[in-house]
Amino acid sequence: MSSCVSSSSQPHHYCVRRLPAPTSRAHLAVGGSYTSHFRRRGVSLRAMRAEAPPSVAPAGGGKAGAAVLSEMVETAAVWCAAHGLVVGDRDNPRSGTVPGVGLVHAPFSLLPTRFPAYFWKQACELAPIFNELVDRVSLDGKFLQDSLSRTKQVDDFTARLLEIHAEMMAVNKKEDIRLGLHRSDYMLDSETNSLLQIELNTISTSFPGLGSLVSELHRTLLKQYREVLGLDSERVPWNYAATQFAEALGKAWAEYNNDSAVVMMVVQPEERNMYDQYWLVNHLRESYPFVMKSLAQVEAEGKVLADGTLVVDGRPVAVVYFRAGYAPNDYPSEVEWSARLLIEQSSAIKCPSISYHLVGTKKIQQELAKPSVLERFLDDEEDIAKLCKCFAGLWSLDNEEIVKSAIEKPDLFVLKPQREGGGNNLYGHDLRETLIRLQNEQGEALAAYILMQRIFPRASLTHLVQGGVCFEDLTISELGIFGAYLRNKDKVIINDQSGYLMRTKVSSSNEGGVAAGFAVLDSILLTDEVIITV
Repeated sequence: MSSCVSSSSQPHHYCVRRLPAPTSRAHLAVGGSYTSHFRRRGVSLRAMRAEAPPSVAPAGGGKAGAAVLSEMVETAAVWCAAHGLVVGDRDNPRSGTVPGVGLVHAPFSLLPTRFPAYFWKQACELAPIFNELVDRVSLDGKFLQDSLSRTKQVDDFTARLLEIHAEMMAVNKKEDIRLGLHRSDYMLDSETNSLLQIELNTISTSFPGLGSLVSELHRTLLKQYREVLGLDSERVPWNYAATQFAEALGKAWAEYNNDSAVVMMVVQPEERNMYDQYWLVNHLRESYPFVMKSLAQVEAEGKVLADGTLVVDGRPVAVVYFRAGYAPNDYPSEVEWSARLLIEQSSAIKCPSISYHLVGTKKIQQELAKPSVLERFLDDEEDIAKLCKCFAGLWSLDNEEIVKSAIEKPDLFVLKPQREGGGNNLYGHDLRETLIRLQNEQGEALAAYILMQRIFPRASLTHLVQGGVCFEDLTISELGIFGAYLRNKDKVIINDQSGYLMRTKVSSSNEGGVAAGFAVLDSILLTDEVIITV
């Protein structure tokens, strides 16, 4: 078994390898980090195979290696409990509503993933460019409305967001102070040896808190077990995402210039990932007045004064930070939609505004990848080239040739609806069947989706720890780069890369959300591999 359990006589943790390893990672042996099985422009999909290299067992080998692994798992679990790297237990019905009840460690990889420093630098350099792009696109209301005009006909959620946006356009609502806390997600394409963007998130970007802690956990383990692992803890980049997000929210509060106003975090009524949020809360409460409210509470307790001030529970609100409101489930009734409209009508700084929110939709991502569209928003040719370099193939379903290719070779594509969070994308047989059904319907339903080139990173053997269980499996990883952007009229106050999030999942899983239960939290170990791009 792979239970990492304690025996009745003496604690003993161990992991069982589910599959043989194609390569080793920054693990209990040293080597590469992924296995290749895709050609970017669609030659053929190779069958997943496991080619065992030398030295994939825990360092020390045999019983000695197992003993070290057991000790490391226990050390990591204790560290998580002591440092707040925790989430609510799904098996405890109160864990999402009562803080401190039903805590378990967040799922994590035991050691960091190897990641070439070249691609790390590239991803970090992209963050300020994407920040600026989001801001400029948000100001072009006609582009947003036109690009999403067909989508709203078949997607009620997008339609409701566009209605609010249209109301703000009709009254010429200006957002002089604009705050964005974004995350751009990437994978490494093994065939072209390139960094390709998965998506750009502009609302409720999760895990700045717990993601920062995993980096610290891995640095601690690499220091403590340096003689065994032979890995340099300084190769794990420092990750201050929670601190930097809190600082951005605090600076936005200062720009609002009302000392009696609060920073308000909008949260879900039930949230098992509340402890990620509390890391930001702790930073904010040290220096700024702060409250947490659900959308229903905002509607019940809120109003907008004649001068535009948003008042909730008798307190003026300077900054509204959304950690809810990104999915249809966050709006179970008209109460929540009324709250969202109320916030947009106010002078409070929104993170994000309705315009920023729409920029993060899949359809806008696809529109921005079209030839010459970036030039509409950006002037710097070098910045445009950097963005184009990281774009994967993205197509609307109006492209009959691409749809035909996707039906014939569904494993080379991903079908994406206009949704955030894990569990929404379609792959393989489901993708083919959905496309055939949509074609047969011959309506506007095609506009609810986009097609994306499927990226196949190399897989590596990884020790994963989840729910007290340690197991070993083939995994792939996704790097998210956080960005913070704050602007007051013509003055850019912040435009920074603000930490990162590494998520690792079993390679046989299509989805990648940690909160949705598909992945574990991870960090990176920078390597000096020579990169030859194509």
